[in-house]
Amino acid sequence: MKTKEKPIPPDQRRALTVLAWSGQEGMTEALLLHAHEVPVEVLVKLIHAGLASVSVEKLARPAIEVTRVQITSAGRAAIRAHQGTQADDP
Repeated sequence: MKTKEKPIPPDQRRALTVLAWSGQEGMTEALLLHAHEVPVEVLVKLIHAGLASVSVEKLARPAIEVTRVQITSAGRAAIRAHQGTQADDP
């Protein structure tokens, strides 16, 4: 028996769309927060739900930590499931 999935709130759907657009490498946390104005709370919810993942890279010397956020296959499926729904209409 298939259960109906809970709708993704617009702010989370927008963040997932940005991540999907960014490709397999994802996007830095700083870019998501500042340039795309995605609230940190939204990122935390997506990560906890398994719709996005996070990785930390060390670059250069002295080491600079860069946090990247990527969309997961579950996140891509969630976007596809909500495409064309009334919530997507302006």
